Amino acid sequence: MVTRRNRILVVEDDPAVAQSLKAGLERDGYAVAWKANASEAIAHARAQQPDLILLDIRLPDHSGFDVCREIRQLGLRQPIIMLTVRGDETDKVLGLEVGADDYVTKPYNLRELLARIRAQLRRAYGDLSAADADLLYAGDLVIDRGRAQVWRGPQLLNLTPTELRLLVYLAQNPRQALSRAQILDAVWGYDADVESERIVNVHIRRLREKVELDPSRPTLILTVPGIGYRLAG
Repeated sequence: MVTRRNRILVVEDDPAVAQSLKAGLERDGYAVAWKANASEAIAHARAQQPDLILLDIRLPDHSGFDVCREIRQLGLRQPIIMLTVRGDETDKVLGLEVGADDYVTKPYNLRELLARIRAQLRRAYGDLSAADADLLYAGDLVIDRGRAQVWRGPQLLNLTPTELRLLVYLAQNPRQALSRAQILDAVWGYDADVESERIVNVHIRRLREKVELDPSRPTLILTVPGIGYRLAG
C-alpha cells in the first residue's frame, strides 16, 4: 500500500481496460482519474497536476506521444509510464524520446505495473526530496538535490525526474565506468535485459541534449565502449 494517497491519471480509450486498471490501482490505495482522449488528458494534467500518468499510445484524437510531448512542453515533470503493445520496439523508443520515464507492454501484469509505479513515485518524490539538500557538481552544472533542480550559471535546466536521477547517479560516481545494468538498477530499480538496457541509451541521449553544450560531441557524459557510460572528471 502507498503511504499517502498519490494521484494517478490513467489515459486509456478502452473503457473496459480503463475500469479494470482503475479498480486495481484504487485497491492498492491510489486516487485515480480516467481520461479517454488526448485533449481531456492534457487539460487534466495541467489543471490537477497528478503525481503520475499512465499513458496509452493509441488514443482516438491524438497519439500518446503527442500527449507526452505536450505535457513536457508545458513544463510538467511528473513521471509518465507509457502503455505499449508488446514487441513494438519503435513505440517504446519513441515514447522515451518524447519524455516518458518508463514503459509497460500490453498485456501487462498488474503486479509488475504496480511495482513500476511505486519505483517511479519513490524516486520522483522520495529519493529527491528536501531531506537531502546536498549539492553535487558535474562539469559546469550545479545539481541541487533538495530542490530537485539543475543549474548552469543562471539557467535552470528542465529535466524530468528520471533525467535528474540519472544525472545524480553519474555525478555521485564521477570518472567511473558504469555499465547499463548498474545504471538501470540504480535509477529504475530493476534488473537489466537487452530490451530494458535500451531505456538507458535513450535517456542518456535525452540527457545529453539538455546538459551538453554540443550533444553531438559530448564532453560531460561519455560513452565507454563495451561497458556503458561515465561522467567526465
